[in-house]
Amino acid sequence: MQRGLSRRLVLIMATACGLAVGNLYYAQPLLPTIASSLHVTDAAVGVLVTMTQIGYVIGLVFLVPLGDLLERRRLVVGTLGITTLALIGAAVSPNLPALVAAVTAIGVTSVVAQILIPLAASLAGEQERGRVVGTVMSGLLVGILLARSLSGAMAQVAGWRSIYWLAAALMLMLAGVLWRTLPETRNPVSLTYPGLLRSVLDLLRTEPVLRRRCAYGACVFAAFQTLWATVAFLLAGSPYHYGQAVIGLFGLLGVAGALGASVTGRVADRGGERIASGLFLATIVVAFAVMIAGRHHLVPLIIGIVLLDLGVQGAQIGNQATIYRLRPEARSRITTAYIGTYFIGGVAGSALASFVYDHYSWFGLCLLGCGFGALALLLWALDRTGTQASPARAAVPAADPAATG
Repeated sequence: MQRGLSRRLVLIMATACGLAVGNLYYAQPLLPTIASSLHVTDAAVGVLVTMTQIGYVIGLVFLVPLGDLLERRRLVVGTLGITTLALIGAAVSPNLPALVAAVTAIGVTSVVAQILIPLAASLAGEQERGRVVGTVMSGLLVGILLARSLSGAMAQVAGWRSIYWLAAALMLMLAGVLWRTLPETRNPVSLTYPGLLRSVLDLLRTEPVLRRRCAYGACVFAAFQTLWATVAFLLAGSPYHYGQAVIGLFGLLGVAGALGASVTGRVADRGGERIASGLFLATIVVAFAVMIAGRHHLVPLIIGIVLLDLGVQGAQIGNQATIYRLRPEARSRITTAYIGTYFIGGVAGSALASFVYDHYSWFGLCLLGCGFGALALLLWALDRTGTQASPARAAVPAADPAATG
């Protein structure tokens, strides 16, 4: 590949993204089991999902922009070291407050994936950038799917703490592999760290395309978390009564999302991203409408989960392929702006989902998810300006092109 990005390195980066982001999702199918183990209510243990996402947003705001300032290989490997310690903390947590603190730290440091994705975009050639981003994102999505399934299976066999011990070992090994394989890359900038953080807001102010894609992303991830923050409770209760291993296997239904990521990247390279985005957003609305019948019937629930993951991940790749064309010298800060708002939407979605599910059961939850998807689709329909960048580029401090060693 151009600029020294080999197929082998793309696959390594895709695997690294999947392993790193998987840390965010281990707890989701285990919530009923963790609640029982720590002697807390289901509502109380739901805070684990929310705090993991809040931690991730913190990492996006304060760590990811450093990819435009520091040498990226050292940043990635150092962050993975801290992730390892946080995962060990989760494995030995004696109570819910300690576990909440550990998963928050896990969320903060698992942003390694969001340092690697703009790095891959920077190293890729112009005509292959969508495909490269799609491939790396496919690894990330497979990591999400396997995280849910693996955590459920391991909890069934060895208890819920075992997955955190395994994850800590994987992060340690991953740090060693990335230290040996990643090129040394740096964007020399004349900004201080506070100035770097302020420039993220400048990007949002001067790039209307970025603002719109942030809005789409926030709605899309809110819809995604509306389902996954609560579906374990549905599957553990009547009429399903599934155990952790079976609940975890439901994450594999989202493999269609990983396939959609690769296809969407290629479509973006050929200029057809806008129409594809509209179709994926409409798929989210349809998914929740189908899942209304999933309260008592398994088949519509499965169909809805497949459609939801396909719509969410397809829209995500389209958004990222578009925003990475805006400012090549500021891709880490663009990632902070986009994924930060994306996860803010996820926090809102998971928090509202817990409330709605407690008060209005599954039907109300599906209406909430439809609402998030419909809002994203409305914003897309109102956007008639295409994907061109704003002419007001000089307002944001620029970095030099990446120096690759």
